[in-house]
Amino acid sequence: MLAGAALLPILPGIGSAKARPRIASLDYALAETLVALGHPPIALASAADWGRWVVEPKLPEGVVDLGSSLEINFELLAKLEPDLILTTDYVRRQEPALRRIADTVRLTLYEPGALPLDRAYAAARTLGDRLSLGPAADALIARADRHFDVVSRRVRALSPPPVLLVNFLDPRHVRVYGGTGLFQNVLDRIGLENAWRGEANYWGFATVGIEDLATRDDLRLLAFDPVPPHVWPTLRESPLWTRLPFVRAGAVTVLPPVLTFGAIPSAMRFARLVVDALEGRAT
Repeated sequence: MLAGAALLPILPGIGSAKARPRIASLDYALAETLVALGHPPIALASAADWGRWVVEPKLPEGVVDLGSSLEINFELLAKLEPDLILTTDYVRRQEPALRRIADTVRLTLYEPGALPLDRAYAAARTLGDRLSLGPAADALIARADRHFDVVSRRVRALSPPPVLLVNFLDPRHVRVYGGTGLFQNVLDRIGLENAWRGEANYWGFATVGIEDLATRDDLRLLAFDPVPPHVWPTLRESPLWTRLPFVRAGAVTVLPPVLTFGAIPSAMRFARLVVDALEGRAT
């Protein structure tokens, strides 16, 4: 990230009051940071799926969809003439081709040994500094800190049980969240205990069978949409699922989508949705 940031001072137009730099992003987390800073990208990988996985902040109209992050429409991107292209380690193999179109800077939030929430704060500061949006970045970070403080107080007032966070892949398998991922970073920040103590990759999840979710009796399962349509009908008939302690206790809540691999806006959305559910504001 620091190496990428070092390139930014030489980018043409960046920081100039005369020209608002045109930025393309190959990553949702960086794009939502730009939106939160008031400088949305002109183009984005998989823009069409934003409403399915990210939801908020809302992606402004007119953002061009560049196709899959691993199969970018280079011809379309070149025609848009961006000043800067934001990438991550995940798409680094495309950078040689991208550099023929515009200056390319890599800002990676998710990699071994990283804490994504800390990296998200750092990315906001880097983009704010280099795009002459320092006050907007400071305001975003301050707003996030206040938000987490408020949510922390709500959590302390509840004394809630541990939570288990999952996305259903099918009726037998889930992604369960923990490790050092964004969701775990936020749980630590707001004082919530994660019932999952098993291994997780640096993206912050492990893929397990539903039988592995019986970690303890006193937990609440929070499942995030989208859930494949055949999952709930199948689970209602599953002896394995219906015997799980949290299912028998009715401690299962389905929440709206949250970007798993997001930045500050997704972290704030996640914290709010989780505490709303614990307060009984979600079903």
